Amino acid sequence: MPIYEYRCNSCGAEKEHLQKMSDEAIAVCPACGSDDYIKLISAAGFQLKGSGWYVTDFKNNKKPESSQKTKPSTTTPPDTKTTNSAPKPSPSSTTD
Repeated sequence: MPIYEYRCNSCGAEKEHLQKMSDEAIAVCPACGSDDYIKLISAAGFQLKGSGWYVTDFKNNKKPESSQKTKPSTTTPPDTKTTNSAPKPSPSSTTD
């Protein structure tokens, strides 16, 4: 069910209400009883209820084993070859 935000223009109270999409809009402010209670336009919010909904549901770090075993590695290791040569001298600045 979506969560809707409401604000009372009389007392300034703001509150979120969990409602069905088919429910009528709330017309009376629960804080002061005014009829000037309006639904605000805001980002959609919802709650996942019931068993099986977890924060980590879409954080699957497992790699498919079948495709990883059959593919050869395409990455090459970094060049670890060391040379014992002296550093190159910097070019001298001569003016002719």
